[in-house]
Amino acid sequence: MNARMSLWFAAAGFGCLVAASCANDTRTTKEPAMSIQITSTAFTEGRPIPDKYTCAGPNVSPPLQWANAPAGAKSFALIADDPDAPMGTWVHWVIYNLPPAATALAENRPPSPELPDASKQGVNDFRDTGYGGPCPPPGKPHRYFFKIYALDTSLNLKAGATKKELLKAMDGHVLAQGQLMGTYQRQ
Repeated sequence: MNARMSLWFAAAGFGCLVAASCANDTRTTKEPAMSIQITSTAFTEGRPIPDKYTCAGPNVSPPLQWANAPAGAKSFALIADDPDAPMGTWVHWVIYNLPPAATALAENRPPSPELPDASKQGVNDFRDTGYGGPCPPPGKPHRYFFKIYALDTSLNLKAGATKKELLKAMDGHVLAQGQLMGTYQRQ
């Protein structure tokens, strides 16, 4: 094979590699920035969640606040889960269609499927509607993630949805998101 032909095959091969890597480049998938700041007056990032918000106490939902949501948000959704559960990620709370003007969830949100502000609650892995607090087996601390999502739409999803159903309905509609992580350990 002559030098010119070898150079042509090398250039063609390089072009194919570049095209293949660009086709698999995950940066082309639009992923929202973690731009919403979510906090709680009950606990801070990485710190223990008080018993009040767990099965060791009255098991009420914690107060949550968020800021820096995009102006175009039409609704918010929140998922709370524990990735350290022995059987895999355990879902503690699914709530969606929170109004676009909302910046907080008050403590002790009632376990109703539909709430007065038109938000809806889903079913957690305890098979209850609304919030179910941390209740891990005794042993090492578990991490609990409270994830807020700003959406470009209000979801056409009935009350009582699961986390999986909510994630499917949110697909392609997330403008921004944020998370707060607290820990809990039972002795």
